[in-house]
Amino acid sequence: MRDNTVEVGTGPLTPAEILAVARGGAGVRLSVAAEHEMAAGRKVVESLADDVEPHYGISTGFGALAVRHIPVDRRAQLQRSLVRSHAAGSGPEVEREVVRALMLLRLSTLATGRTGVRAETAQVYAAMLTAGITPVVREYGSLGCSGDLAPLAHCALAAMGEGEVRDRSGVLRPAAGALADAGITPVVLVEKEGLALINGTDGMLGMLVLACHDLRTALRTADVVAAMSVEAQLGTDAAFAADLQALRPHPGQADSAANLRALLAGSGIMESHRTPDCTRVQDAYSLRCAPQVHGAARDTVAHAEAVAGRELASAVDNPVVTADGRVESNGNFHGAPLAYVLDFLAIAVATSRR
Repeated sequence: MRDNTVEVGTGPLTPAEILAVARGGAGVRLSVAAEHEMAAGRKVVESLADDVEPHYGISTGFGALAVRHIPVDRRAQLQRSLVRSHAAGSGPEVEREVVRALMLLRLSTLATGRTGVRAETAQVYAAMLTAGITPVVREYGSLGCSGDLAPLAHCALAAMGEGEVRDRSGVLRPAAGALADAGITPVVLVEKEGLALINGTDGMLGMLVLACHDLRTALRTADVVAAMSVEAQLGTDAAFAADLQALRPHPGQADSAANLRALLAGSGIMESHRTPDCTRVQDAYSLRCAPQVHGAARDTVAHAEAVAGRELASAVDNPVVTADGRVESNGNFHGAPLAYVLDFLAIAVATSRR
């Protein structure tokens, strides 16, 4: 990141870059390498547009209409209609930081060149993020098993100059006016682009990255609270000894116990239990088990971060343009890998509350 701007290239974004854009308001630009890969991917799509063989999302309809040939003069309308029909979310607005993360992550996939989207279409997303224009996305509507279709469709709709957005000041406005004021020309979708803009797991992934960051802070805080509780109840740190933790070698447990020992180091109360006069047998269950509970949550977060890391390195779309120039259908848009681990995190957070 340079000059408060995150450069989106052909490789994965880092959690720090996502946080900078989602929460820090950093601008976004595409790398030269990304533009090159997108041009190459688009060339493959265009070479298939007039092929007599059907190619899903390029010369055909979607879903049950995959076998229906779409005339060239109706393909732009098809892509536009796809976005409009899926922009059907309801309920409260999704948080601004989540929508910004979602848009950035979709842009990251577009930048790989695996979606066949034009560079100028991707540039609209980068320009919207830089201008602080955030599409209004509703909380309910994501299908999950087919990715974040509805949330992503609301973002694509705004890029088309339709729907509602919030500007940098948070004012609710029609997308057309906000784009015009920012000097951004709305995108006119062509073959494959509507499909590529809504076929991803970026909402789930954005929330996962933000949650992992926040939980790391929460877990450090939980250890501090536990240490204060031990002192307040005149407890001992004996149960946190490294050799006792090694008998059950979960890494998170060892880390939490080490943190508790460091926090309690030098405490007069801890020292008082090391004298021959101490008659204490053991502390309350809630104190002794702090490393086990906090550690299990730490291990859950570590697993979630590993899943997030793999997803950040992914190009999620259907169909995809392969590196050797094929266009292939696949099931990589399914949200199960992220949905499962998000539920796992929710369990860990709920049961780790003291």
